[in-house]
Amino acid sequence: MKNKEERFELIKQIISSEVISNQDDLQLRLHAKGMEVTQATLSRDLKSLQVIKVSDAKAGYAYRMPSYDLLHPSHNESGSSRFDFLADGVLGIEFSGNLGVIKTMPGFASSTALAIDESECKEILGTIAGDDTILLVIRDGVGRNDVTRALVGIMPKLENRI
Repeated sequence: MKNKEERFELIKQIISSEVISNQDDLQLRLHAKGMEVTQATLSRDLKSLQVIKVSDAKAGYAYRMPSYDLLHPSHNESGSSRFDFLADGVLGIEFSGNLGVIKTMPGFASSTALAIDESECKEILGTIAGDDTILLVIRDGVGRNDVTRALVGIMPKLENRI
């Protein structure tokens, strides 16, 4: 039986070189390469590897390995431009009490929420993301303008869009 590290490397290789849109397809590809894995183990592996699903023009959605730069920001790099490409998928934001709801194009919510969480901005406690919607939990005493400024600080292209 092959060990976990070998399985992880094979998963990374397949996801990086092929368009894989669901766990069943990935499980079949692993089997074809001699790696037997249960759906439950595969699900845990994808979570451990922080694999993300992104919108794909042909397949609908496809698994992708997260960018190392996204998960491990450099101390020398300013955070503002690093996540700016995600702003293109943001459609708008609305607030209610200490909650905010960001609407995105399909497939953008999880990556955008990860960028917000990784920025560790003091105005936002955390996020919950779906496919095209992000729920922001805003700290007590923080105003809507403060949250908007924080989001523009993370993704400057949002200026004049939200």
